Amino acid sequence: MTSNIGWLCYDLKEKERILKILALFHEKNTRDELGLGSITSSFADQLFPGTSTIHTRLRYMLFVPWIYKELENEAVHLKKFAKKAEIEERNLIGSLMDTDDRAGIFGKAAGTDIKRLPSNVYWSALRTWGIFRLNCSQWIYHEIIDDIYREREVLNAHRKGSKNQKDDIDFGYQKDTWHPALPPIPKNFPAKAEFALTEEESNFILDRINDSCKGSLLSYLANLPETADSETPWGHPYYSEFSDEHKEILAHARIFSDVMEGAAISYNFQLAKLRNNKELAKEHQNSFKKWNKDVRMKTIHEINDWSLERFWQIASNSKHRVTTFTTHFVNDWISFVKDLTKDLLSDPAALELVKRREISLKKINSRFTNQKALEQWSGYSGLGTYIFRWNNVKVLLKDLFQGLNKGTM
Repeated sequence: MTSNIGWLCYDLKEKERILKILALFHEKNTRDELGLGSITSSFADQLFPGTSTIHTRLRYMLFVPWIYKELENEAVHLKKFAKKAEIEERNLIGSLMDTDDRAGIFGKAAGTDIKRLPSNVYWSALRTWGIFRLNCSQWIYHEIIDDIYREREVLNAHRKGSKNQKDDIDFGYQKDTWHPALPPIPKNFPAKAEFALTEEESNFILDRINDSCKGSLLSYLANLPETADSETPWGHPYYSEFSDEHKEILAHARIFSDVMEGAAISYNFQLAKLRNNKELAKEHQNSFKKWNKDVRMKTIHEINDWSLERFWQIASNSKHRVTTFTTHFVNDWISFVKDLTKDLLSDPAALELVKRREISLKKINSRFTNQKALEQWSGYSGLGTYIFRWNNVKVLLKDLFQGLNKGTM
C-alpha cells in the first residue's frame, strides 16, 4: 500500500524545506537512526561547503548549468521550462550510459524513472559555489524565468538607447543567472556527454571553490598538488599541514565519531535481541566489545579532556539547527562512556537512553514499538564511522585533479 502525504503551504521557503525533507525518504542510504545528522552536517558544511553525501561526480556541476543555459538561450517560457529541463536531464542518463566511465551516473539503475534528478541534488552546491547567481531555490527559479527574460529585454533596450553602455538599470534580478565565466556548452551536449572534465572546466570549478569557499578545508585540498585516498579526513597525508582551525574542527569531529559509534552499535544490539536473533545479537555484542576496547578504554583520557563546550560551539556555526533534545542525548551518552565502571550493553539506563532516543524520533514507526518496522530492519542500521562526506569529497576532488592535470599528461 502506497502512503501519501499532503499539506497546506503558503510560504515558498517552507515548501522548499518540506520538499528537501521528503526527498530524504527516497535515498536508500539515509540511516540517521539516532538523529545526529544535524551535527554531522554542520561539521561537514564547515569543512566541505556545498558538498553532499549524494553527490557522485563533479561534472554534474556543469551538466546542470549547461542544460538550463541552453533553455534560457532558447527563451523557453515558464510553462515548459521545468519540464524541458527534466526531459534533458533524463536524456543525459542514456548519454552517460554509452560511455566507459559509468560510476556515479544518476539513474544508472532506475533509468529515466529516476525519482530525484541531479539538478535538485546539486542545486545547493551550485548556489554555494557561486555557479548559480540568484539567491533562490530551483523551484522559484522555474517560477520567475519569464520575469528574468522580460527584465533582460528592458535592459538590452536601455543599453541600445544609452550613450553610456555601462549605465545599467538596477533590476530586482541579476542579468546573469549563471556565472559569466561558465565554460561553453560542449558540441552535441547532452546527446553526447562524459564525466571527464577539461582543463578549462576544472580551472573554472577550482576558481569557484576558491572564491566562494575561501578558508575552507575543501579549498585547501583542491589546491594541493595531488589528491589522497585516506579513509578519513583526519587521516589525510597532509594533515600536519592543515590550518589550526581545520585541525581543531577535525579533532572534535573524530572524537564525536568515535564516541557515538558505540550508541549505534547498542541500538542494533537491542534490536537483534528484540527480534530474538541470537547470532546477530552476538555479532553486535562483539562489535561493541571491540569499540569499547579501541575507543572507550584506549582513548578515555582524550575523551575526559574533550571540551564539550567548544564542541557545541563549533556544531552551532552553521545553518543546521541542533535541538536541545539532541544535545542532551549526546551529552548523556558521553557521560555513560566516561564511566568505565558500567557495562553499557547491560546497564539499563544506557540501553534506555538509546531506545528512547529512537522512539522519540520515529514515533509510531519506531522499531522498538512497531513490529512491522522491526521485521523490515536489515540488521545493520546507522553503523560505521562518521566521516563527514569524506568519501564523496574524495570522488569530487579526484575528478577535479584529473582535469587540472590534463595539461601535464
